Amino acid sequence: MVKENLTEIRARIKDACLKSGRNTEDVRLIAVSKTKPAEMIREAFEAGQTEFGENKVQEMCAKEEELRDLPITWHLIGHLQKNKVRKAVSVAAMIHSVDTVELAEEIQKEALRINKVQDILLEVNVAAEESKFGFRPEEVAGAAKAISQLPNVRLCGLMTVAPYTENPAENSVYFAELRKLAVDIQSENKDNISVCCLSMGMSNDFEYAIAEGATMVRVGSLIFGERHYEK
Repeated sequence: MVKENLTEIRARIKDACLKSGRNTEDVRLIAVSKTKPAEMIREAFEAGQTEFGENKVQEMCAKEEELRDLPITWHLIGHLQKNKVRKAVSVAAMIHSVDTVELAEEIQKEALRINKVQDILLEVNVAAEESKFGFRPEEVAGAAKAISQLPNVRLCGLMTVAPYTENPAENSVYFAELRKLAVDIQSENKDNISVCCLSMGMSNDFEYAIAEGATMVRVGSLIFGERHYEK
């Protein structure tokens, strides 16, 4: 079923790109495999999917160990606590959820220790939801400038988690705001600051995110099925 689901999602991504005049190659699909077993990830990999997103550091590390025979690219998309930075940096190709300058500084220390340049995105709480982490939009430019001074941290762009809504078209305004924020920061043309990556859009609203410029969409349940959390 995973293979068929992936085929359908890729077709929808292609269609969304065509409708908005974008190249399909400019949008990367991150398959969100949180709570799903390694066998399902292997099945997705065999169907051509190489990039996977996990919410929890411990779960990402366990799956990386189990699937080490596969050249998988791991993305950490969930909230990162400072005490989990060492493990996160050891596995994640990209950390999407950097929400403070202090966290970026911790990532710098660990990346320097293992001689790595860690790709990151700044998480932006565009919708100002109290339940969500992330910089306020007006804080992002200053944070980007500070983080650009960290030699082992490479700022690649911005990420947001839009509100869940019955009408996903409502989230277009948040995706458009994130894109505008990225354009404004990029236009300042500061050294070591690149915000070309926009990680936005999930199973419920990824087509609207693509229309507003997403370069990464994070899709889970439409690929792997609904999640069943332990109570």
